[in-house]
Amino acid sequence: MSNQARSNTASPSTGTRGPTLSRLTFILLAIEFLDELVDGSRQAAWPLIRRDLGLSYTDIGLLLTIPNFVGNIIEPPLALLGDTRHRRTVILSGGVCFALALLLVARSSGFASLLMAFVLFYPAGGAFVSLSQAALMDSAPARREQNMARWAFAGSLGIVAGSLALNATIATGAGWRAWFGVLCVVAVLLVLAARRFTFNAHGRAGGTPAQVGSREDAPVGVRQGALDALRALRRGEVRRWLVLLELSDLMLDGFHGFLALYFVDVVGVSDAQAGVAIAVWTGVGLSGDLLLIPLLERVRGLSYLRWSALAMLFLFPAFLVASNLYFKLALLGLIGITNAGWYSILKAQLYAAMPERSGAALALNNVSGLVGGMIPLALGLFAERFGLGSMMWLLLAGPLAFLVAIPRREKSSQTC
Repeated sequence: MSNQARSNTASPSTGTRGPTLSRLTFILLAIEFLDELVDGSRQAAWPLIRRDLGLSYTDIGLLLTIPNFVGNIIEPPLALLGDTRHRRTVILSGGVCFALALLLVARSSGFASLLMAFVLFYPAGGAFVSLSQAALMDSAPARREQNMARWAFAGSLGIVAGSLALNATIATGAGWRAWFGVLCVVAVLLVLAARRFTFNAHGRAGGTPAQVGSREDAPVGVRQGALDALRALRRGEVRRWLVLLELSDLMLDGFHGFLALYFVDVVGVSDAQAGVAIAVWTGVGLSGDLLLIPLLERVRGLSYLRWSALAMLFLFPAFLVASNLYFKLALLGLIGITNAGWYSILKAQLYAAMPERSGAALALNNVSGLVGGMIPLALGLFAERFGLGSMMWLLLAGPLAFLVAIPRREKSSQTC
């Protein structure tokens, strides 16, 4: 290791050797794992929460809609702060609020208190989790796609582990409140571990990855960050990745959200069999995210996206027209493998299109999410009018857009 590389491992605040990049990466991935662990636990706990707090379906809809809207309003300014010297403060403060929100969930007594907890939780996750993702991207710019693949795998693992852990907790005689209390403690421990890092806004611009915080922050303020974001939005490549990220969600969360209903209402299976379909989707998705990590060491991300989109144009129609349940489940598994990495690669391309402005990239992604958040509503309205089976064909807009809009050659360097 060169003297320069050795100096990059020293902590600016103490003047001694600080945590290595691998330990930083582990902490950042652990934060994403915890975020999805919470989400997986929450999804599995809804029947218990609804019964204990006396919630209606309308209450649950409001609990999912209002905090998400508030989060999308608050998160862009927090993301812009991520491009300033205040990134570390924002991440750690978000972690504290994240833990506090989990404590409020565990102690909630009704709709109002649970809504308050969720309203705090959503923007706290934006500060704690999203800016941790930005820090991971800045720590090794040359390996954005690989690190985003690791990020996606950590999240998928958290989702699967969340429901399993909740069920295990209930099996011991403890309730969902006890499990969310445990999650609060885990969040506090992660915040304490994250305090060891400086989280400066930008990592090393190229070459050997260096620890985040190895050099001084660029002189960027929130106002300048907002101007940078607006200038970047005028560039076609930035708009391309923002649009493709939203369209990719058609075959990701969009498909997942309607999957159980599709199997019950269109295929005509029981609720238990629909649960098997969800298990196939999540299990195969986890495997796909794991396999993607070594694959991206050998295959260009954009090439993989084009080929997987082409495969999806054959697999998804076959899935929709298949009549045999077991064949349909097999095709569902192949779809889950095929679309693995779509979010990871596209998000990495967005970060690459705005080098050293990862906070601004997050802010633009949050703003585009306000528009993209209307897509599920549009799909639901279409399904109400023309039927869920017909609506499912609209999801093919995602892979079609990939084949049209993804460039065949990656640029070697990009500027904001």
